[in-house]
Amino acid sequence: MTDHRLSRRGVLGSAAAMSAMALLGGASSAKQAPARIAVTLDLEMSRNFPNWEDTHWDYEKGNLNEPTRNYSVEAARRVREAGGVVHFFAVGRVFEQPDVSWLKQIVDAGHPVGNHTYDHVNVLAERIEDLQFRFRRAPWLLRDQSVADAIRENIRLTSEAMKARLGISPAGFRTPGGFQEGLRNHASVRSLLKEQGFEWISSLYPPHPNTQPMQEPDARTLQGIVDALKLAQPFVYDDGLVEIPMSPISDIGAFRGGRWKLDWFLASLQQCLEWTIENGAVFDFLAHPSCLYVVDPEFRAIDLICETVRASGSRAALCDLGTIAKQLVR
Repeated sequence: MTDHRLSRRGVLGSAAAMSAMALLGGASSAKQAPARIAVTLDLEMSRNFPNWEDTHWDYEKGNLNEPTRNYSVEAARRVREAGGVVHFFAVGRVFEQPDVSWLKQIVDAGHPVGNHTYDHVNVLAERIEDLQFRFRRAPWLLRDQSVADAIRENIRLTSEAMKARLGISPAGFRTPGGFQEGLRNHASVRSLLKEQGFEWISSLYPPHPNTQPMQEPDARTLQGIVDALKLAQPFVYDDGLVEIPMSPISDIGAFRGGRWKLDWFLASLQQCLEWTIENGAVFDFLAHPSCLYVVDPEFRAIDLICETVRASGSRAALCDLGTIAKQLVR
């Protein structure tokens, strides 16, 4: 497959999207393979949580508090009990914390952990000011590095930290923030990631409708989010790097961007899961324990995913992103 620069309206009509859907069991397949449902959790602190006025996490992304750690462990346990795994992505500063035994417990249970850069940097930044809040306030930390070198070092350090504290190599790479076109127009960034040993990444987050703050999403908004899933199917860039997009709507999009209630979020999630299963497609649930422990303390979203997959029988399966990537290039 090649990287066709897809229009947002015509993605299903493109060769890349149709190939991806066919390989993963799309509706065009003679015998539809199971839908692939991935639960992915980014291990980082999130501004506006647990209190709306909280912004200091912008400078302490990896300083996970106890509720975030505990939520991560319990989410992993629940998905494991349902027959799947959670695919975590950790910022490197997590490994500066004195105790990572909770994360070692997660790894020992078979859950993969990917690289999310050390400081949650913007991999598309061209200026130091755009890298991350921390470097805007303390540019001397970069030690006169170029922006490209700073990004490279941020990724490398995270991989080294994972090996030192967990004894593992990263399971894939996720960009901080998602980009509407992924890395289609950023061959140099893809090259950097391949040089760092990554065969697949998760960088694309498709455009989709949202509501004004605290406004309940109507049927049109919910359908628009479902429609955006067509833009969030895996594909292969022309250099061989696999892209596994993040699926809308993320917890941050819903609970920060839209200030949604949990029931509204669950309604959207249910519709997205139903579309994914009906079309034998891929759904990459994107969330953050630092947000979920505040808005969903009873794990209703996690349980909804597990229960929906179980109820679907052979039509859907829980899996990690590495498995999806392998199926795409088999």
